[in-house]
Amino acid sequence: MKSFTVNGKTMRYQDIGTGEVLLFGHSYLWHSQMWQPQMAALSQNYRCIVPDLWSHGQSDAAPDDMHSLTDYAEHMLALMDHLAVESFSIIGLSVGGMWGAELALIAPERVNALVLMDTFIGLEPEVMHAKYFAMIDAAIATRSFPEPMISQVVSMFFSDHALQQAAEPDFVTAFRTFLLETSGPQIAEMGRIGKMVFDRRDLMDETDNLNLPVLIMVGEQDKPRPVLESHLMQDAIAGSRLVVVPQAGHISNLEQPEFVTRALQDFFESLAP
Repeated sequence: MKSFTVNGKTMRYQDIGTGEVLLFGHSYLWHSQMWQPQMAALSQNYRCIVPDLWSHGQSDAAPDDMHSLTDYAEHMLALMDHLAVESFSIIGLSVGGMWGAELALIAPERVNALVLMDTFIGLEPEVMHAKYFAMIDAAIATRSFPEPMISQVVSMFFSDHALQQAAEPDFVTAFRTFLLETSGPQIAEMGRIGKMVFDRRDLMDETDNLNLPVLIMVGEQDKPRPVLESHLMQDAIAGSRLVVVPQAGHISNLEQPEFVTRALQDFFESLAP
């Protein structure tokens, strides 16, 4: 892991491979290692830069002056400047797609292509907004993820296909263990990020400005970000492509790693001159 400092806070990131640059964004409550299957394959032909979101993985808590995902997109642009990367593509899952779209709008001359996975760039639906804020407040109050909440979150993140297997997949076990072992001040810092995610601004009215190749991917059993939302984004983003990942939930890249990796390879190969 390498380090980059923003306003006195240290961001950690992986930088693997050579070639055209792919900037990855992981899901809320995860970290850069989530992308390991895709990094292993794509780093053979591309330079993969994979940061840990603030308060996640090995990155510090967010700088005090960060108030939105727009601010975080600016931090990602600063990282690219630090690495002297002039142009790059973005692969973002969940919150990674949300800030990825922000970055594509902030610096359209530098972003070559955008992959929006298991995400939605519109407003959080009101009922879910209230539900997520209540869960975050409960976690902050107890400085932990209570067991009933852990069961609820795990069931939301994965498909029924993964959860009903006789032997629980390793990535499900690892996620459950992470939630059980996370406590104390980190909960409040992660909660702060979560509120920025679920209180994000609406980008659906700005999709006319996304004048670049866009691939939308979503697990067919994604519960937090249902397939309908991906269809709405496809309708709004001219020329975008939609791929539904079979037998996958919110963390589709781990549930169906070969399918997702192949879809990403096909997309970027189709853009080659």
